[in-house]
Amino acid sequence: MPKVIVAMSGGVDSAVAAALLIRQGYDVEGLTLQLWHANRMDQKGLEAAQQVARQLSIPLHVVDARESFRRKIVEAFIASHLANETPNPCVLCNPALKWAEMIAVADAQGAEYVATGHYARVLQAADGKFELWRATDPAKDQSYVLSNLNQQELKRSILPLGELRKPEVRVIAQSLELAVSQTPDSQDLCFVDQEDYQQFLRDYAPEATKPGEIRTANGRLLGMHQGLAFYTIGQRKGLPAYTEALYVLEKRPETNTLVVGTVNQLGSSQFLVRPVNWISGETPDLPMACEVKIRYRAIPVSSRLSTFDNSSLLVETYLPLRDITPGQSAVFYEGQKVLGGGVIRADGK
Repeated sequence: MPKVIVAMSGGVDSAVAAALLIRQGYDVEGLTLQLWHANRMDQKGLEAAQQVARQLSIPLHVVDARESFRRKIVEAFIASHLANETPNPCVLCNPALKWAEMIAVADAQGAEYVATGHYARVLQAADGKFELWRATDPAKDQSYVLSNLNQQELKRSILPLGELRKPEVRVIAQSLELAVSQTPDSQDLCFVDQEDYQQFLRDYAPEATKPGEIRTANGRLLGMHQGLAFYTIGQRKGLPAYTEALYVLEKRPETNTLVVGTVNQLGSSQFLVRPVNWISGETPDLPMACEVKIRYRAIPVSSRLSTFDNSSLLVETYLPLRDITPGQSAVFYEGQKVLGGGVIRADGK
């Protein structure tokens, strides 16, 4: 059987992915990437991955990717906040860092494939193209964060958990007596402790955390905010008391003003996306109908895609969305198949 390099984070999903590939007869080797963290290096994750590799009797390659991760992912995350956006670094990280590092190790070790513990599916169409599909388990589906992958990456990728549900993965880990069988799911932002998120922004993006005014859409002053970076479109928490519930409508960096309003003032039915990645490698005929997700946990909604200019795509949704957020990814679906996606931009009104 071919050799495969499996990314092992020290969690249960990647451990079971490696175990399943061994069971299927692949020649499996593990890979752990050491990533930059604001306060520490993730020694705990490395030690867990090493323990699993010993249990499975497979080699484990350890690559120090801290500098590359800081430069490609963390600096882009900071720059996005300084551009008045709310970024999703995972969507960028998968092709720009994780798959790049996995494929580099695979090439060096003579491995044909790479694999991860993501919940999604890679299928090959009749025309030979590789397709990204949603996972069988909708509660764990991670196709959204893989929407920037391309044909060269997908043709070498195996996602062993795509047909499984998380409880089944736990059962497999327990049956193999893997040390990580009860490890909790990892947090979304791996390089910042959840409780230190605001402090991270104060340390690394101080320009975005400057206090300013909170005003209604008609200009009424309601109070002061602690920094635009701490708010996202559609947010309700942390806003001043008012006659009705308030939501963040807009962030105006030119005046450092947070604009708030009622639920009736919130939402839009169109926005711009750029740059756009089409998983097939080819731009489909536009305009076209599809479903779009504007956040990882968002419900897909019917939409229409059309060309706006040479670099941007216009997305028009059939129902207004309350939390269209610049910096987040819009991912396009045709049923269970991922067509591609791109970054929501602030000039999309």
